[in-house]
Amino acid sequence: MTQPPPESRRTTTTLIAPPFTAFHPDGSLHLDLIERQAESLRANRIRGAFVCGTTGEGASLSTRERMQVAERWCQVKGNLEIIVHVGHAGIADARDLAAHARQIGADGVAALAPFFFKPRTVDELVGFCAVVASEAPELPFYYYHIPALTGVTLPVADFLDAARDRIPNLAGAKFTYEDLMDYGRCLDRAAGRLEIFFGRDEMLLGALALGATSAVGTTYNFLAPLFHRLTDAFARGDLETAQAAQAQARAIIAAFLRFGGLPAMKAAMRWVGLDCGPFRPPFATPADADLATLRETLERLDFAGATGVVPNGAAPHSK
Repeated sequence: MTQPPPESRRTTTTLIAPPFTAFHPDGSLHLDLIERQAESLRANRIRGAFVCGTTGEGASLSTRERMQVAERWCQVKGNLEIIVHVGHAGIADARDLAAHARQIGADGVAALAPFFFKPRTVDELVGFCAVVASEAPELPFYYYHIPALTGVTLPVADFLDAARDRIPNLAGAKFTYEDLMDYGRCLDRAAGRLEIFFGRDEMLLGALALGATSAVGTTYNFLAPLFHRLTDAFARGDLETAQAAQAQARAIIAAFLRFGGLPAMKAAMRWVGLDCGPFRPPFATPADADLATLRETLERLDFAGATGVVPNGAAPHSK
């Protein structure tokens, strides 16, 4: 395929993984696994970790547990960038989490909208985030937009406009939504000053076409090689290879969704050598029979090649 001249090539997109929070079989925190999780991310060219977000079951953890997880990630981060999600339904806990993230040496904080008493206007949303961000004024602050779970659909572009003068440490947003028009408007406002992480792995190629340069996604915990193939191909103008990689990712993600979504993805971490334990209620970890069927499906989709490990998770894939 003909490549564009060097001056017109895009910069390769950086990937951030939201790590699963590992539990022992009894549901208690398995903090000792975090160092190995960090090693895996570094080995797979992942830029950083978005800690205690949706994938990390942050809303199902106590505030103390969230602090313990965040502190351990900061202890073992090495060259990883650690963004700690501090969002909470209650502003007092969100403030405590933000202050703690600053104290332990996090590289940034993020907060989703309150999800019980929801902000009704952009002004209310900015007001909540401004209070939280002020607890870690020297750290970059990102608004975490995930309407499927918060029910808050206020346009992020409008939030960025309103927050510009009220949140001095505003650094951008994590955009986990299908509204590519709003996402594009956010990129218009970024202008090299803000970073708008894209959060829908199954739609990453569409976001790249709009100008995305960074993304946060659950499947980057185990599909990083496949998504590097996608972003590298897009950067060099090889759209055919990028489309093929996105199609494979869609098929793999669809298989996971048929067997429970996030709990199935967490269970699959054992197949890449990291057993993160069960998912906390109310979600249930898929039954062994369902996981066996899922694994058979994934093998047909070359899951091993997409993850870069052989099926038993013991060594790099040889393809």
